[in-house]
Amino acid sequence: MSENIGLIGTITHDEIYSENRIIYEGLGGVLYQASTLCDLGKNVFLYTNLAEGLESEVQSSIQGWPTLHKKGIQRVPGPGNRVRLYYPSKGERQEVLKSTVAPLNPEKLIHDLSKMSFLVCVLNSGFDITLEDWRRVVERTSCPVWMDVHSLSLTREINKTRKYRCLPEWKHWSAGVEYLQTNRKEVSSMMSHPHRNPSEAEMMELGKQAFEIGVKTVFITLGKEGVWCITPTKKRKISPTPSEKVVETTGCGDIFCGATVAKLVEGGNPFQAASFGVQCAARAAEQKGIKKL
Repeated sequence: MSENIGLIGTITHDEIYSENRIIYEGLGGVLYQASTLCDLGKNVFLYTNLAEGLESEVQSSIQGWPTLHKKGIQRVPGPGNRVRLYYPSKGERQEVLKSTVAPLNPEKLIHDLSKMSFLVCVLNSGFDITLEDWRRVVERTSCPVWMDVHSLSLTREINKTRKYRCLPEWKHWSAGVEYLQTNRKEVSSMMSHPHRNPSEAEMMELGKQAFEIGVKTVFITLGKEGVWCITPTKKRKISPTPSEKVVETTGCGDIFCGATVAKLVEGGNPFQAASFGVQCAARAAEQKGIKKL
């Protein structure tokens, strides 16, 4: 089978601020993974709701991506998923969701599953697909599945700063998933203490709990420190080559996802794949917007 990668997620329009200064405005969300996979020569089948308010901007951006298959893009009314991100000089990133789109209807994806060699689900808005529909997809999938917890760990508020919340249902989302991606703060939500960072022991405990429900590899992204790659028999902290040219870090976890998936599809083991993904993410931090490898 050719390397056909199904990709579920939400296209966003981001406004990114630092110290009351806008540093980027433009498209983001699942387009980070899509652009990375296309740059690496993979056939990407994107399943997403594209709001009419973003359609012309998106079509202009993706027209030069020849390996992106667009039949799974469903047009919907409204302004689209619009996000304001603020990076304070200290502390956690703040996110305000200005508007969103309805969860994906998975029927087209379910119909196409037999031709997929890998499936990636990025919950980058938290509204991307319902749990009920996600379970329908996973139960009908025979290829490896990657899930990124992402914004599932945030409160579902509009026009308010989203907060990390307890996420006891993460196991229902993760059952049947082979590769699970999360970051340090999302681990806190999954371990039911969203207001403090997890210890290394707690991150390893999350891995253990994930393995008990069938997950094969857990990737915990750590920002500039790199990523923990954890399997039932081995764990390794993989760090990037330091860069002095960091410009903007939004989407670096998404770049890591796309690049790591590309190497897994090619037959790399999780540690080899994660090493490649970490280096790609570090290079992407040297650019603004949808990153080009």
